[in-house]
Amino acid sequence: MSLCDDCIKGASHEGNPEGTFEKIDGINCYIATPTGYYAKDKAILFLTDVFGPNLVNAQLLADGFANNGYKTVIPDYFFGDAIPPHMLSGGALHPSFNKQEWFQRRDLVQIRDALNKVITALKAEGVTRFGATGYCFGARFVFDLAFDNIIHVSVTAHPSQLKVPDDLEKYFALAKAPLLINSCSNDSQFPHEAQVKADEIFGDGKFAPGYVREYFDGCIHGFAVRGDMSDPKAKAGKEGAFQKSVLFFQSHL
Repeated sequence: MSLCDDCIKGASHEGNPEGTFEKIDGINCYIATPTGYYAKDKAILFLTDVFGPNLVNAQLLADGFANNGYKTVIPDYFFGDAIPPHMLSGGALHPSFNKQEWFQRRDLVQIRDALNKVITALKAEGVTRFGATGYCFGARFVFDLAFDNIIHVSVTAHPSQLKVPDDLEKYFALAKAPLLINSCSNDSQFPHEAQVKADEIFGDGKFAPGYVREYFDGCIHGFAVRGDMSDPKAKAGKEGAFQKSVLFFQSHL
């Protein structure tokens, strides 16, 4: 597995994040909390792409979920070693950054351990139902958490690091969480063939918990987080994927 060019490029978005960074059992997390009353037994885990929780785009999306009534937590499972957002300049990663060397440093067991710590701590605070939304790299861990039936709702956007059809078939066999996949027309990590295979495995009511695949034409891998808001199709895709994700959580979480 590796990173594609679209995994590491895109646009930075404008806005003023409203959440805070806090440690949860030693794991640095961006936490977006709804104002007023909200169901404190529910939380969304926001599992990022390679730019981690310091990318303002991710923070604004987490704030958006909080504004819809869900406490949302972005764990820094890169332990401060995400690709720095400032390297994303002019729509592409700075050429001085060695993406493959960075990728080879990832310890998937360590990442999962960090997620387990955050989940355990949130359970101790009274959270009993978890949704997870994973973007690119983060989708891998949405699937892994669903395999173990730790989460109750799964949302992914332009997933990467999945083995197709193996992971899709494993999800069908083991997971009980309804699954939403936000897909697009130009995605080397989850291409048309993988999208068709997902529909074959889960579609037409075959997956009892629930399955939806949304498709955003004219969008590329990364659109749901790093889409160029000056591009009408990218803007519609980014906003559409967020809206579909919120509706899916509202229906199932």
